[in-house]
Amino acid sequence: MTDPIDRPGKIIAIHLSYASRADQRGRRPAAPSYFFKPASSVGTTGGTVERPAGTELLAFEGEIALVIGTPARRVSLADAWSHVGWVTASNDLGLYDLRANDKGSNVRSKGGDGYTPLGPELIDASTVDPAALRVRAWVNGELRQDDTTAGLIFPLAQLVADLSQHFTLEVGDVILTGTPAGSSVIVPGDVVEIEVDAPDAAGAPSSGRLVTTVTQGEVPFDGELGSLPAVDDLQRTEAWGSREAAGLPDDPSTRSETRNGEAPAQESVVAPVEASVALSPALRATLLEAPTAGLSAQLRKRGHHACFIDGVTANIDGTKIVGTARTLRFVPFREDLFASHGGGYNAQKRVFDAVNEGEIIVIEARGDATTGTLGDILALRAKVRGAAGVVTDGGVRDFDAVAEIGLPVFSQGAHPSVLGRKHVPWDIDVTIACGGAAVQPGDIIVGDGDGVIVIPPALAEEVAEAAVAQEIEDAWIAEQVAAGHPVDGLFPLNAEWRARYAAATGAGTQSA
Repeated sequence: MTDPIDRPGKIIAIHLSYASRADQRGRRPAAPSYFFKPASSVGTTGGTVERPAGTELLAFEGEIALVIGTPARRVSLADAWSHVGWVTASNDLGLYDLRANDKGSNVRSKGGDGYTPLGPELIDASTVDPAALRVRAWVNGELRQDDTTAGLIFPLAQLVADLSQHFTLEVGDVILTGTPAGSSVIVPGDVVEIEVDAPDAAGAPSSGRLVTTVTQGEVPFDGELGSLPAVDDLQRTEAWGSREAAGLPDDPSTRSETRNGEAPAQESVVAPVEASVALSPALRATLLEAPTAGLSAQLRKRGHHACFIDGVTANIDGTKIVGTARTLRFVPFREDLFASHGGGYNAQKRVFDAVNEGEIIVIEARGDATTGTLGDILALRAKVRGAAGVVTDGGVRDFDAVAEIGLPVFSQGAHPSVLGRKHVPWDIDVTIACGGAAVQPGDIIVGDGDGVIVIPPALAEEVAEAAVAQEIEDAWIAEQVAAGHPVDGLFPLNAEWRARYAAATGAGTQSA
């Protein structure tokens, strides 16, 4: 092993970066996201990696590792590659049995001893084109992964430039640049080989094959010290790469009816709702300024009286949410329906994996507060994906933890029950009833201390502008009341007071 990667100061890994892997997972990130791995996880070629006792989902990930050659801090995209000294092979091993335990940080699932083998040889980064590198992986001699950096969502130089915005990349730091499709589970006795090369460069430089053998651990984790490994069908599916590879039966909740003789794609992640384009940044800013009380008054003036999601309050005091609706519908619990739709990658999990930045998940739970409709893991997933919040007319489990995560949730309050007591997660992005209000995908949701309302997208701009104008007028009226004027004729403004208001503010003579 060459010196720069014997003991890197930092190991930074990216979550999803190859289009093939994103397509396999059914979700494509808008920007790169990262996690750290400890230096103690570094391994060398010819070494072993232990699958801990009591676990089943150790997976390999063949990756290109970048080793920093000169310090980088706030470097430009054009200059970023010059700070990479070397390129080599890596195996970003992960234990999916512990994936949920760390809620996205991967501290234990990716941090085990030997979980980051690197090498064996270093390729001089200045001699290769970062857009023409190849990574391949073999398990027991069978080729499992074969992709090039042409298939990256985020170019390698972008990762260096982006990370350097946040902290100094020092000499010897390692960036693991993500894995393509084909990563899967390995078992004791398996031999994994990873190679990175530049087949079109002069001399076709190569890292050589990085070889790791899987062994079986004998020491179980101690539940008295921390959380224990646990798996479900989602983790099995993602570890193996597909339900079929994991040996799981087809999940009926991810199927929909055949159209025109062709089977539709799986709904593991639903495409963004087209109506979401109605909420522009300017409109979002106006709605953030307008109180729900004012917005509801403007809706009432336009004949909309059923806009209230009743009975819900915020988990975080002072919360204001604005976003477009993604919907989830629960149906009443029934044993056979829960057996077919409650497990695996069900509708509840799919909508939390699908929610996009600025969207709000609205849940129909039939007003039943005696069971939870989300918990801390799903709340974290929504937070990581940039959701603006969640509205549910049911309960929330892990209530304090959800609030600590910082995801705004309007609900009927806390309840400790898990899924399967009162509900079956049925379908997503359909018209639902939440707190007595009809909600369609793409409707605009606004919530604050007074409650939550639903605004049809076609009315949103008009209603928002009128509500802000009315708020300005009400503030002026409040000033007059504070000065000692009686409310008769002032609230609402009669002709005399409106003239005074117009003279004082330059506002028009028509009420908003």
